[in-house]
Amino acid sequence: MHPVKAYAAYDAETPLRRYDFDRRELGPKDVLIDIRYCGVCHSDLHFAKNDLEDSVYPLVPGHEIVGEVAAVGANVTRHKAGDRVGVGVMVNSCGHCHECKAGEEQFCRDSIGTYNADDRDGTRTQGGYSTRVVVDEHFVLKIPDALPLDAIAPLLCAGITTWSPLKTWNAGPGTRLGVIGLGGLGHMAVKLGAALGCHVTVVSTSDRKKADAERFGAHDFLVSTDVAAMKASRERFDLILNTVSSPHEIDKQLRMLARDGTMVMLGLTNDPVPVDILRLMDRRRRLASSPIGGIRETQEMLDFCAKHAIAADIETIRMDEINQAYERMQKSDVRYRFVIDMASLA
Repeated sequence: MHPVKAYAAYDAETPLRRYDFDRRELGPKDVLIDIRYCGVCHSDLHFAKNDLEDSVYPLVPGHEIVGEVAAVGANVTRHKAGDRVGVGVMVNSCGHCHECKAGEEQFCRDSIGTYNADDRDGTRTQGGYSTRVVVDEHFVLKIPDALPLDAIAPLLCAGITTWSPLKTWNAGPGTRLGVIGLGGLGHMAVKLGAALGCHVTVVSTSDRKKADAERFGAHDFLVSTDVAAMKASRERFDLILNTVSSPHEIDKQLRMLARDGTMVMLGLTNDPVPVDILRLMDRRRRLASSPIGGIRETQEMLDFCAKHAIAADIETIRMDEINQAYERMQKSDVRYRFVIDMASLA
C-alpha cells in the first residue's frame, strides 16, 4: 500500500481537514503519481457539500491533478518514472463498450470518477487533494514540457469542458462565438476559442472584467444588463458557451443565437432552467449541454495548448487554505482558478 496525506470532507457541514489513508498497491497497468498541484473546481465544492446528494464521506476532492510518475506497474507501456503527467475527471471505465471504443469514455455507463466512486478493483476513489494517486495508465495524460505544471492543472477539467463543445460544434475561423460568464470555465473558453480562430464576444453582468477578457483574446465585450446592447446583439452568434453555474434566466441569451445557432450549457446546477420553446423554434435554434471530453480529446487539448502557449490564469494556495478558497469561490472571488501547491501538504 502507498500511504498518503490528504484533506477531506468528513460531512457536508464542517470544513475540510487532514485525512491520511492508503492508496492501493500498483496493479500491472497502474501508474503511481506524486501530485505536485491540484486545481480547485466548483464541482469539488458541490461534492464536499453534498449538493448532488450522493456524496460518501470521508471524501477527498480534486480532479485537476498534475505531477510526476513515481512508479509503474509491470505491464505499463505509456509512461515511465519521471514523466510529467495529469489526471482529470475519470480514472476508469469498462473499456469495451461502444463509447469506450469510440474514445468517449465520459459516456461509458460504467465510467468511474476520480473521487466519490467505487473503482473496478473495489477500492474507493479519492481525489487529488492528496500527495499521491494510483491510476490505470489509460487515464493518465502526458503533460507537454512547454506547459507549466501549476497553470496546466485546471485544463484537466475547465480546459476540456470548454474544448469539447468547441470541437463538437466545429468552432473555428468565421465562427461567431459568445461566452457567457468569465470565470474558471469562461476564461478558458475565450482563450481556446480565440486560438481556434473564432470571433469571441464575452457576455457578462458588468464590465468589471472587460480588460481581462481582451487580454485572453476576446474581440468584443457585452454587458448583459445593458438593454439596448442586448437588443442590438440579437441573432449575433453561431455558438454560445454558457458557463454560468447558478440558476439564471436564458431567454435573452437565446435571442442572441442566429438561425441554426446552438447554446451549450456548461455550468453545473441542480435547479431547472425555464426555456421558451418558441424562442428556439423561430430561428431553429438549439439548446444543448456538454460534459468533459474523452481521454483522446483531452490529450488533443493539452497538445493544442502547448502549441499555442495556453494555460489557465491561477491563484496558488496552500492546502490549509482550501476552506477559505471555497468561501471565496462561492462569492466568485477568484481570478480565475485556485490551484493547490501540494508541497504545502507533503
